[in-house]
Amino acid sequence: MNSLKTTLLSSVITALLSTAMSTTAVASQTTVDTLSQQLKVNYQVIDNHAANHGVDCSSLGGDWGACNKATISLTNDGPAITDNNWAIYFSSIRMILAVETDQFTITHLTGDLHKIEPTEKFTAFPEKGTIEIPIIGEYWQLSESDVIPRWYVTSEGAKPKVINNTNTETLSDFVSPIGQQWQRTPDDHNVLMTPVTRFERNADVQKLSASTLRGQIIPTPTHITVGKTNITLDKTGVNLQLKSLNKASQAVLSKQFQQLGVKLSDKGYKIQASIDPTQFENTVSGAYLLNISDKQATITAYDESGIFYAVESILSLIPAGEKPTITTAEINDAPRFDYRGIMLDTGRNFKSKQAVLKLLDQMSHYKLNKFHFHLSDDEGWRIEIPDLPELTSVGGQRCHDLSEQSCLLPQLGSGPDSDNLGSGYFSRDDYIEIVKYAKDRFIEVIPEIDMPAHARAAIIAMEARYNRLMAEGKTEQANEFRLVDPTDTSNTTTVQFYDRRSYLNPCLDSSKRFVDKIITEIAKMHSEAGQPIAVWHFGGDEAKNIRLGNGYQDINAEEKVTWKGTIDQSKEDHPWAKSQACQALVAQGTVHDIEHLPSYFAIEVSKIIKDHGINNMQAWQDGVKYAENAQSFAVDQVRLNFWDTLYWGGFDSANDWANKGYQVIISNPDYVYFDFPYEINPKEHGYYWATRFNDERKIFSFAPNNLPQNAETSKDRDGNVFNAKGTKDWPGSYGLSAQLWSEIVRTDKQMEYMMYPRLLAVAERAWHQSDWETPYVKDREYKLGETQYVDQTTLLNDWTRFANLIGQRELAKLDLAGINYRLPIPGAKWVDGKLHANIAFPGLTIEYSLDKGKTWLTYSQDVTVNQQDQVMVRSRAADGKRTSRAEIVE
Repeated sequence: MNSLKTTLLSSVITALLSTAMSTTAVASQTTVDTLSQQLKVNYQVIDNHAANHGVDCSSLGGDWGACNKATISLTNDGPAITDNNWAIYFSSIRMILAVETDQFTITHLTGDLHKIEPTEKFTAFPEKGTIEIPIIGEYWQLSESDVIPRWYVTSEGAKPKVINNTNTETLSDFVSPIGQQWQRTPDDHNVLMTPVTRFERNADVQKLSASTLRGQIIPTPTHITVGKTNITLDKTGVNLQLKSLNKASQAVLSKQFQQLGVKLSDKGYKIQASIDPTQFENTVSGAYLLNISDKQATITAYDESGIFYAVESILSLIPAGEKPTITTAEINDAPRFDYRGIMLDTGRNFKSKQAVLKLLDQMSHYKLNKFHFHLSDDEGWRIEIPDLPELTSVGGQRCHDLSEQSCLLPQLGSGPDSDNLGSGYFSRDDYIEIVKYAKDRFIEVIPEIDMPAHARAAIIAMEARYNRLMAEGKTEQANEFRLVDPTDTSNTTTVQFYDRRSYLNPCLDSSKRFVDKIITEIAKMHSEAGQPIAVWHFGGDEAKNIRLGNGYQDINAEEKVTWKGTIDQSKEDHPWAKSQACQALVAQGTVHDIEHLPSYFAIEVSKIIKDHGINNMQAWQDGVKYAENAQSFAVDQVRLNFWDTLYWGGFDSANDWANKGYQVIISNPDYVYFDFPYEINPKEHGYYWATRFNDERKIFSFAPNNLPQNAETSKDRDGNVFNAKGTKDWPGSYGLSAQLWSEIVRTDKQMEYMMYPRLLAVAERAWHQSDWETPYVKDREYKLGETQYVDQTTLLNDWTRFANLIGQRELAKLDLAGINYRLPIPGAKWVDGKLHANIAFPGLTIEYSLDKGKTWLTYSQDVTVNQQDQVMVRSRAADGKRTSRAEIVE
């Protein structure tokens, strides 16, 4: 009987607790739902020069003693909310150094993820009221895109919900205008881009006639002689006789003709090709001779890719949306660089397979031949690996799981759900399809699995695997691919604010087994796709603790400066410093010291790469900085993506790498990073740590084979001139690569906006060396406004031609391909009561509005308008379907 009473009592208590828990969960969910619907977030930058206005940024630990003031406003649109059982999670790419209110705390979790919680002094979100949270953040915030969307609210036992007005890519919905806070420092000499300043920038570029542009090809051939005859292809079409070219690539070219409205016909204009390497003095893959006569086009190529590129040149001549015509011409052409590349980061934010295939299409049009595929990073693992399902089921997904056993924590605006491109991966079949697609277009896919840093997604995934197998009692299997040393208690912080679980441990045999497994499986995919891996990209970048960098000083230092962050560096460690496995390697003399571990691991990985029959390795240059030279590695050749900023010494440090035997691929952030803004304007998205803008004209003017020359044609990050001199011998660049990192490129459309039309300028410089580019001369010094080695007239004429080709021809082709390229905003100003307007790419339609954007008129010539009216300007795409951002002419 007592047993029965006990059982009954236990059942009652359990039911009561369950009811209470259920009631609590319902109440929590109600709070979460209410907050997500009623709250509106507003983020306003108050002061980007806080250190100059009384804030002790140094004592707050701001890197380089820099910090900014901002205000987070939370407006309640409904009845008062008194519940304090909630937390708001949000992404901030700036570390929050201080919160200047006692009602809330802000806690940094990992990476950019932060959490706002109420304190005991929080009373309520008042009805129809606003609460402000003044904060101090590190560095500065100069662009709307520094503020990340999809803030979300949650509570214990409740499903997280995104706050409605932050669930957007239109950042102005919750970010106040940056206004006058666009300058990095008070000494920032950059020019803010407005209609007036754009007008001045565009003023020297005139519209060219169609006859002037006749016969022009992008990228520009080495030698071309344009004939007098035009050949129309609308009636007969073309007869492709390309037997020396593989059938898959023939099919690619056939489809491209059809997309331009040119049919294929046995009776059409004949395009005939053959391969004859003896016709070429040098061994240059992709070289070709092309004779376009009245009767037929004849191609003699060095190899198959030469045939493909020759036909692409013919296709380049055909306009989109008009009667298909080409001009007679004689062309002798060959690529400038063997490596003409695009790097796409799919780790930070995923990109769809379709977006990748569209990119490969455009790369083929413009003769780019290397696709550097960044497949992993801290924020995501993006390729399926057989037998390691957690890599994609956990490492390829982001969601609100604080334990990170089912997914990675949200980062970079992905919010609490996995229904956006914060999550995703390429299946094995997807990847094989992509490699095949690239191969048919003579594009080599170079996979990158970043290590030993930027490896958090892999590490968390392998920890989830470890926990699963240990729970199953499979200890040996659990440890097979574990990437962390459980003895490692190192206190480290990465550039993106992750802890030690961002660094794969280079001292573990299990890490090497992991690398071997990944290379094995990806190599199988390449073999199945018919393009065996020729180059493996190791990654290697940023394996350091940022808090031990030059921007910080120790709190106990005898002499301190205000322009460094003051922290207790005695608590900071280099990565792996407290790993017993790594300490043992140092004690044995296997590696010189802890700081040399990244380069040691690069050498070890090179042995694995070589064992797989891959003879070339690629890396970011800082990943191999402690290796003696390129001969330290097991592979035959090591290529480096060189990403030093030029004005910080990169104009000369590139020589060091080349003279150590590395093949240097020019990848400088201050010229060819596509994740940077197009122009200096807070509305333009992008990071800007290396430069405030990379537009098409700047990229076009870049001299990748004489880096010091660029000091004569561009300025540094703050708009100041700099001098540059190469003090060592320079054997020459191996190639040119543009990079699109995707921290704040969250969608496929944003990817295309950042890629195009800048990709065309990179293709031009990678394929063609222009007459205004000067040869490298050791100890020759360059400086804008002082030296005159660059023929500025030739450069201007070359850019004018190129800009007109983009505006009058190429953008229409991007329209046809459905590319969401960036449309430039017109320049405009008042002259004697008339509206004068121009545009970066002559030929694009300029529009203006006199009624705040309700109706738009086409601008043709200087327009007489009442200057007292508010006039807005914008540009329209060639197909009329899209417009640029509109701005008021002041």
